[in-house]
Formats: sequence, C-alpha cells, structure tokens
Amino acid sequence: MASPQYYLNTLFFLLLLPLLNQFTTTAVAAAQVNSNSVLVALLDSRYTELAELVEKAILLQTLEEAVAIHNITIFAPRNEALERELDPEFKRFLLEPRNLRSLQKLILHHILPTRLDLSRWPNETTRHDTLSDDPLHLSNSESSVKFVGSAEVVRVEDVVRNDGIIHGIGRLLIPKSVQQDFNTRRSLRSISAVKPEGAPEVDPRTNRLRKMAPPVPVGSAPVLPIYSAMAPGPSLAPAPAPGPGGPRHHFDGESQVKDFIHTLLHYGGYNEMADILVNLTNLATEMGKLVSEGYVLTVLAPNDEAMAKLTTDQLAEPGAPERIMYYHIVPEYQTEESMYNAVRRFGKIQYDTLHLPHKVMAQEADGSVKFGDGEETAYLFDPDIYTDGRISVQGIDGVLFPSTTESDLKKTKTAETVDHVKVIPKTRRGKLLEVACNVLWSIGQDSSFTTCHHI
Repeated sequence: MASPQYYLNTLFFLLLLPLLNQFTTTAVAAAQVNSNSVLVALLDSRYTELAELVEKAILLQTLEEAVAIHNITIFAPRNEALERELDPEFKRFLLEPRNLRSLQKLILHHILPTRLDLSRWPNETTRHDTLSDDPLHLSNSESSVKFVGSAEVVRVEDVVRNDGIIHGIGRLLIPKSVQQDFNTRRSLRSISAVKPEGAPEVDPRTNRLRKMAPPVPVGSAPVLPIYSAMAPGPSLAPAPAPGPGGPRHHFDGESQVKDFIHTLLHYGGYNEMADILVNLTNLATEMGKLVSEGYVLTVLAPNDEAMAKLTTDQLAEPGAPERIMYYHIVPEYQTEESMYNAVRRFGKIQYDTLHLPHKVMAQEADGSVKFGDGEETAYLFDPDIYTDGRISVQGIDGVLFPSTTESDLKKTKTAETVDHVKVIPKTRRGKLLEVACNVLWSIGQDSSFTTCHHI
C-alpha cells in the first residue's frame, strides 16, 4: 500500500502540470516569429543596409526574443546614409570582427522596447531607454518635424505591424560609447611603436661616434636610388629588396599594383602585359615593394597586338622577359601631358629605365610621343590608362628594345690578325768589353780576339 507522501506528491504534480504546459507554450512562441512580424518586414523593407548590419551583428535571435516579450520601435536609417554618407573608416571599424560588440550596441541603440506611434510622440524633448545602454532623446520642432537625437524622422510609421513599428530617419545614430571605442581604436592605430636602436657605432678612423643620418620626413622621396632597392636580377643592383609595406609604411604599394593590373584587364587590349607581370615573372611583387618604399614608376605598356609580334627566340633566353619589361619601366612619374610637353620643348628626351644602363628615347611625332630611336619604335597609343600619383601606365603600340650603340659595334667586330715577324735581337755588349777592345785596337792587337770583330 502506498504511503500518504506518495499521494501528496502525485497531487502536487497534477496541479503543477497545467502551469508547465503554459510555460512551454510561451517559450516556443518566443522562439518563433510570425511571418507578419516587424522583423520580417525590416528584412523586406527599403532599409536593406540596416537589415544587413543586423545579420552581420548576429542580433536576429536577440530581436526575436525582444519582439516576443513586448512591442518594439525601430528607427531605421535610410540606405543612402549607410552607403555614401557614412565615414568609410568608421564603417570599416564597425565591420571588423573584433568590434562586434560596438556594432551590436550601435544597432540596439536604434530600437526602443516600447511601441511609439505617431499618436504617442512626445511634444517635448524626452528621454527614452533603448535596448542598448545609451538612451535616446525624442523631440518635436516648431514646424512639427520630429527628431530622434540629431536625426530627422523622414518617414513616420513607414512600417506598422502588430508587434512593432518602423520609423525612417535621415542619418545613423551613433551612441557615445561606440564613438569613444572608435576614437580609441583610431588613436591607437596612429601611435607607432618606437623601434629599439642598436649600440652606437664607432668610426675606426677617428675613434669617435658615427653621426646618425637625419630622419626622413613622412612622404618624402627615398634617399637611395631606386636601383639600390631592387631585388637581384638581370642588369640590376644586387641589393636585397625591402619587405612588403616598407619600413616606414608610407604607401601601400601592393594594393596600388593590384589596382593598376586590374585596370589593365578592365581597359582591354593589355592582357599579355598583365600576364607577364603576374604569372611569367615576379615583377608585380617587385613593383609593389618599390612603391611601398616611396618610389614612383611609369610603365610603358605594349598592347596585345604588339606583344603578339614577339618571337619565341626573344623570350626563350633566361631573364629575357624581365629585361624586356624592365626596359619599359621608367623610374619617374610621367603623364601623357608631361611627356608631350617635354618633347615639344626639347625635341628629344632620354628617360632612364630599370634595365641598366639603357635609356629610352622619346620625341614628338604626329602630335604624339614616339619612343625608340631606330627600327623598333612605338607611339603613345592609349594615354593615362592608370595614374594614381605613384604609378603611371601609358599604352604604346609596340615593344621597345635597347638600340645598339657604336661602342657595342666596335666590341662585336673581329680583331684583325697581325703576322708577327721573327726578329733576332742584337747581342748587347758590356761597357767594359768595349773599352778593352778600343785599347787593343790602339796598340794593333784587336785582331787576336774575335769578340772585338762584332763591335
């Protein structure tokens, strides 16, 4: 027979069972969102940029729970405010994974845990709590224009649903905590760590400390010539190339080289040139390192029709593609206007190239600039394909080759053969023997010595 305690426990469970069922039903309803919910309307509304930020901030579940508990009011910035009017640096800060908390606080700052329609809009400036820690201040101007903080409400009650309402606003609302996080991150990024200096060097000639070179101002031209920063290669200085980005991080050369190669591909007609820079050689990487160090370059890019005329023999020799391309790179920043003005003023101009010691000749011809001095010439065909202040790309209609100078012709001539005549050297006599023979001749006895006959 069961004990009285058993009957008491059974009775208590039967009384508690309806409450458990009601709690389970409420929890399931909280986890599910109706298709007519304000959150679904936000995803399908005109505020797609805000909806995308909600997904990137991983806030859908949080908002679903908020909608299940109470009505909400969403102040949604228009797409233009998030696409074009937002600071790109601040937008990059929000989308970084390490700043997920700041992005979540920014979005929750636009949501009130209460329903605020037009009839309940306050006439005076009032403070309202949001789903974030930072409150919002709602106000009404004399001309009945409604404001949320400093943002104007451009679409009142744009989306109305049973569990919430959406008002369209003109700009993004940035809480003070997020703005402070952004300022802190930006100030930390601008502070560069002080590199440790090595031990002072002593000049062995003077036994004194060597004076350090003065610091180079940010953005100034490099002190060393460009050939000192180039990697070993055909006709190049043997200095090692600098690391990516450069020690001073003044320029992002790798991104600039990628941009100009993409420009070549999108421009059309220069696919062979881009293929040689990226796939056949490592010149794209080398150019990125040089631009990161602060050097400037002008690329004379032959089009596909000109590159198709290259023979297999011209490209088969080891290092030939590099030498050809280096001859088309000028270590100066020149545009079509600057080169044309120079040749119009001075007639002929010689530009240094990265293919030492050869230079490329430029002159005015037919209202354009003609490169080369000989049979292999090329005209400036597509001016200013890419110009960003560091890299300039000028399209030409031919492939240039260094001209053969007179000194090279002298070296290639075969030396004439000279017949050497065998000459018997004359026997040289000593001074003492000459004096002795003279003495013997004076006394008439020189005939007794045959050696004196040869003097």
